Order: sequence, then C-alpha cells, then structure tokens
Amino acid sequence: MESTERPTTSLRLEQFAVRPVLLIAAALFVLEMALSGRYGFHGDELYFLDAARHLQGGYVDQPILVPLLARASLSLFGVWLPGLRLWSALAVAATVITGGLLARELGGRRKAQVLAALATATMPAVLGTGDILETTTLDIMFWAALALVVARVGRTGDCRYWLLGGLVLGVGLANKHSIGFFAVAIFLGALFSGGSRLVLNRWAAGGAAIAACFTIPDMWWQATNGWPTIAMTQTLNQENGGLANISTWVIGQLLMVNIALAWVWIVGIRYLWRSDRPLWRALVWAYGLLFVLFALTTGAKSYYLAAGYVYLLAAGAVRLERWWAAHRVRSWLVAVATALTTALILPVVLPILPASDIAGLLAINAPLGEEVGWPEMVDTVGTVWFSLPPAQRANAVILTFDYSQAGAINELGPPLGLPTAVSAHNTEWFWGPGNANATTVVAWYPGNVDMTSEEAVADLSQYFLHVRVAATTSNSAGLHNQDWGGHVYVCTGLKHPWGTMWPMLRHYS
Repeated sequence: MESTERPTTSLRLEQFAVRPVLLIAAALFVLEMALSGRYGFHGDELYFLDAARHLQGGYVDQPILVPLLARASLSLFGVWLPGLRLWSALAVAATVITGGLLARELGGRRKAQVLAALATATMPAVLGTGDILETTTLDIMFWAALALVVARVGRTGDCRYWLLGGLVLGVGLANKHSIGFFAVAIFLGALFSGGSRLVLNRWAAGGAAIAACFTIPDMWWQATNGWPTIAMTQTLNQENGGLANISTWVIGQLLMVNIALAWVWIVGIRYLWRSDRPLWRALVWAYGLLFVLFALTTGAKSYYLAAGYVYLLAAGAVRLERWWAAHRVRSWLVAVATALTTALILPVVLPILPASDIAGLLAINAPLGEEVGWPEMVDTVGTVWFSLPPAQRANAVILTFDYSQAGAINELGPPLGLPTAVSAHNTEWFWGPGNANATTVVAWYPGNVDMTSEEAVADLSQYFLHVRVAATTSNSAGLHNQDWGGHVYVCTGLKHPWGTMWPMLRHYS
C-alpha cells in the first residue's frame, strides 16, 4: 500500500470532479432538509432565535454570526424550523465540496476527490451538525476552508492567498473563537516545519489584519461588559477538562469519522507529515497541538477537533488513490463497509426514528433528545402562568434556569399569550430581569439530568421565602431528556427586591 517516495505534487492541479462531488453535497443537503422538521427545535436554536431579537456586538457564548443568520431566517420565514436549518444544511454541503477541493489541492485526481467528499459527507460530526443550526456546524466549514487556503499556499508558495485566508478566518471568528486556536496552531506548525518565510511576510500580516477587523464588534462588547466569555470558558473548562476526561476525548475522536474510514485519516497524517511542503506538515502540527490542548481543557467536548478530520481524510484519500485503483476487490469491500456503517450511524445522529424510540441513543447523542418536547413544556408553563389571579400576574415574571428554556417560551409562547421570559444564564442575564418590581416569580427548572428537584428548591430558597411546585414538565414521547421531570415553581416572599437580586442570579455554563 505504501511506497518509499516522499509525497510531492506539481504546481498543476488536476481537473475538479465537479459532478460527483456536487452530487454528494446535494444528496447530503436534501437529506438534512428532508429531516429538518421531523422532531422540533433544539434548545440552542431557540436561544439563537432569542439572540436574533437582541442583536449586539457579541454574546457570552459566541460572536454574532449565528444570531445574524437566525435573524435572517426570522425575516424570511418567521419561526419556522426548516427555514432556520437551511443554513446548517448549506454549511455541511459546502464542507463536503471543500473536502473534495482539499483532495484536489493536495494532488488528488478524480477518485481521490470523490473519496474525500464521501468520507466528509459520512462523518458523524458532519451529518449530525447539519441537523441543527449551531456554531459547530459553521465552524467545521470554516476550518476546512482555512485548511484549503493553507494547502494552496503550501503548494504554490503564493503568499497573496493569505488575504483570502484572512477573510475566511475573520468570518470564522465571527462565528466561533476556536478557529483562532487553529490559526495559531498552523502558524506555530509552520515555524516548527521550517516554513517561517511563508508565514512571516506582509501578505500573512495583511490576512491577520483582515481577520482582526471581524473581531472588533465582539471584542468591543466583551471589553465593555467585563469579558464574560472568559468567565464562561473557565467554568466550562472546570466542567469538561482535566485528566479525568482525557479518555472521553480519545474515544470521542474515533467517533468523529465513519468507523469504516477511520484508517484513511491516519494515512492522511503520514502523507502530510512526509511531504516536502512545510505548510502541509504544519497542518499535522496543528492537529497534534490542538489534540493535546483540547484533551486537557475540554476533554468532554470531543467534537472540538472534528473539523481537522476533513483535511486529514482528504490527504488520506490522495495517498490511497493508486491503491484504490489497484485493489478493486478490497476497494469494494471498503465501500460496502462504509455504506453499512453509514446506515447504522444515520438514526443515531439524525431524527429518523420516532422520538419515542430514541431513549437508548441519548447516551451516545444527547443533543438529539433536546429536539423533543418544547411545545408541550411551554404549554405546561402557560398553564401555571394563567392559573395565577390576574392581579398577581400583573406583578409576576417568568424565570428560566437556562437560555434554552427562555428561548422556548419567547419563541413558542407568544401564540399562547405568555410574556417574555427572563433567565440569568449566560447572555440572557444581560437582557435584564423584566419587571424589576415583580413580587411573584414563576420559575422553570430542568429535570434530574441537570439537577434534582431538591437542588432546585434549595437554589430558589436562597431568594424566596415560599417555593411551591406547581407543575412537572414531560413530553408525549415519554423521552427522558434533560427537561423531563423538571418543575415549574411559583415563588413568592422575595428576600430582596427582584431588581436588586438580579446580579446575584447570574451563572455561566
């Protein structure tokens, strides 16, 4: 399978396999859109819609790009799930195309490009994120696009492409900060690989300046609000990092790629590492550096490095192209294995099965369960709200423990006549306590997945003399997700004025 020659490519690119790569991307787009309305909104999506109604320079959890896209969806489609998920379906399709282009840039011909596109399209991380509009969906696309620019500069030595790289990096930073770590890791990798000339020049500096311009709104918001993202990141690192989560991280990496093609990205590491092009080796350095960094700081969040496998799969596809042609029987066996494993993966990462049948999958893919039950739970909150006498409702607010619950009430509650809910979670806290003179608080806290009812009562009792359970949340699918078994509380006897207590309630996660 392997030869002793060092991988090199000429300056001439092979013809792009337009039809098959676009066909694969289109098939993935159609699949994602066909399933986009099968369950319901994910909690993060409800929060993004809420954020879209509060456009600002930055947010605790992410910069502004996803709220902007959510705002566009609201303007075009209203509160309509397929309209919101159009962006995520387009993003994963674009990622597949980028995977094919990466293989071409790394010297691959038609078969390598098709294999890279297929390998990308069947990644569980790509399939699953295409079902939800979230920052990770776009993050994978932007990382792959930046890797494509790096591969182009590495192949041609034309540093003017760093201006395009700066644009990609800038828009990526407007989506999620993690691509900044990728850019720094590539820079360090280039220095370690003897490619300083390619990254220490005016074009690279110009690209960095372009990228920095996109961060100005977010940096301004962070600076004027006490850098809350740093506080949130510290909390997340305490929850998800440390030595105890390293095994979770390592196992999680094996699940980022279709298991039948896991060996392809390993071949890709060797192909890039043995290249005579410093920037191609820098991509391996970037993967290794971030593997260690994320393993130590965010080990429980195994998807943080998912985007790296797009370019590693592309590199592996290039290296295996001749083997693929020379071993037709083995190639067909790999193709059959890929099809079978993809068929097994699909119901785990996408809403294919009835919601009542996915309880056993939540241990593997908990976010799938977070798409179930929001309208029913909002109805439960509405029942409690309207059970209060009108005079009491006039001086009451709805408080939720997290931003997903607040987003659910604020997006799904208006047709029921519910007021705007408030939450002290992450960015929602900055939008205020609602009626600062409220004397009654209807509080919705999650189920036993996040905290027990005893813990919820203890938390609320710090601020209220009287805490009464008024209802329990559930869903008709009988799915025990994170809000199953939660409670709606009626809280009275405030120990301090509501507006005065608001700063005490803030929490990050």
